[in-house]
Amino acid sequence: MTIETAVIGSRFAGSSTLFCILDVLASVGRDWEMLHGLPASEPTFHAALRTVDAAPYWDINGRKITPDAALTERPAPDLIIVPDMHFDPNGGVPEEFVAVTEWIGDAHARGAIVTSVCSGAVLLGGAGLLKGQEATTHWGFADMLGRNFPEVKVCRERILVPTGEGHRVVTAGGASAWEDLMLYLIARFAGADAARRIAKIYLIDPHREGQLTYASLTANRQHDDQLVAEAQIWAARNYDTPSPVAAMAERSRLTERGLHRRFKRATGQAPAAYIQTLRVEEAKQLLETTDMPIDDIAAEVGYSEPSSFRSAFRKRVGISASAYRKQWRALAPTAFLGA
Repeated sequence: MTIETAVIGSRFAGSSTLFCILDVLASVGRDWEMLHGLPASEPTFHAALRTVDAAPYWDINGRKITPDAALTERPAPDLIIVPDMHFDPNGGVPEEFVAVTEWIGDAHARGAIVTSVCSGAVLLGGAGLLKGQEATTHWGFADMLGRNFPEVKVCRERILVPTGEGHRVVTAGGASAWEDLMLYLIARFAGADAARRIAKIYLIDPHREGQLTYASLTANRQHDDQLVAEAQIWAARNYDTPSPVAAMAERSRLTERGLHRRFKRATGQAPAAYIQTLRVEEAKQLLETTDMPIDDIAAEVGYSEPSSFRSAFRKRVGISASAYRKQWRALAPTAFLGA
């Protein structure tokens, strides 16, 4: 049986993820066989790029894209994939997606499996498919997803979250998590061997460590509390000082408990957690760009005990400080010379 698959296009979508998904799905049962002199099998997926009206459009990067079909054309899809979308994470779902989210909801009600990559999860939320469910999205859109759809349990650290009855809803994290989603869907519909073959052909390595190692921890939630904003500015310059929360409260002329309540209401984080976030983010930069010993970095960002720093770093980033340094130093230009 061939899985009729609709990949959703939009002027908000970049072309790379769209066409990577289309190419990978088309290669299942074909490319491995070609490389090994074997006959191709019947295609597992018939994937088409669909939009509301099938008219050509210019994507977010200014490239003209010609869709294959309109959303409502036959055959109705068995599988829907919503890629990453470039819209303001501080706003709501753009009005032009109303028709898309309604169509997605109707398709799911008819039995389709609905999946998303990155910020595409916001459209699944708009379709009402994430109520009371766990979901993931790009770390930069996690607050948007939770703010617009408070009944969703946002798992910002996860790369892939299948959920709902029969796992007919699947969300994937950052934009490159399309790779993890493809391997999952190929294994689900074509078998684990097919997924392994595709991983080998495309040199895909699943993001087993999650997406915390890629997140910018200081993504700010917008608010209009001037007192808290001033406290944040002070914290950004003085997070390495002893007892910074007490100093913030004193400067704000609030008790620490009063500051805690007001700060958390405005930012979503307690002051102590905010300070930890700033410290760890600075430590990440030092690990990426300097050869400072880790214990010295701990002291530099305000930790009197290296063990406290190591614990805080692992909790927020998902791996140890030494593993983080090794991972990101591998992206230095000289690291590729021996490849």
